[in-house]
Amino acid sequence: MRSKLGNLLWGLAFIVAGVGVAGNVSGIWDFNLFFHGWWTLFIIIPSLISMVQNGVNTGNIIGVVIGALLLVDAQNIIPRNLVGKMIFPIILVLIGISIIFKGKDHNYKSTVHQTKTSRDGFINAVGIFGGGKIRPTNEKVTGVTATAIFGGVDLDLRNAIIDEDIVITSTAIFGGIDIFFPPNVNVKVSSLPIFGGIDNRTIHTSAENAPTIYMKATCVFGGMDIK
Repeated sequence: MRSKLGNLLWGLAFIVAGVGVAGNVSGIWDFNLFFHGWWTLFIIIPSLISMVQNGVNTGNIIGVVIGALLLVDAQNIIPRNLVGKMIFPIILVLIGISIIFKGKDHNYKSTVHQTKTSRDGFINAVGIFGGGKIRPTNEKVTGVTATAIFGGVDLDLRNAIIDEDIVITSTAIFGGIDIFFPPNVNVKVSSLPIFGGIDNRTIHTSAENAPTIYMKATCVFGGMDIK
């Protein structure tokens, strides 16, 4: 999912640039691709996409920070001499933070937080700057909230007990969510994709009294696979 999302972001970047230049040439609007500091986007955009595809690390954080500093310098937002003086200490601080939390980062990136609300069987899955899997086995599920922000959530409900209609609310912001359903349920999706996408591969079942899962999905530069 992260690889797909990265490709989506790259594609959107080129589409926006192409449409902008075409509109400028045809006189529809005034679009200048080569603004002051435009070249810094070749540092910032790949670093942001790296965060989505590979998670946040020292390298892509440094890329974003340096790119942003060079951009504000080119735009004369802050004095140039101050920008030059700030780059080196910022890099030192980021490296220091990375060293301190290096051991913790590995565990953090491989974990999705799962909690149960006061209502039995309700799953709350959150992946922020990380990812992981939740696979309830022989457990009754009465509802789900899944959130992925610069991270991923892999929720496998194929071995869960779903014997009634439930609601799943999912939000992906610069992240990805994969949800696997058992074959004995029907899934109805209500989605709001904003520069994102939802791929629903579930198959309708004609089984009598099959429970229905009502999925409310929001994607902002994110993606969801429903299988």
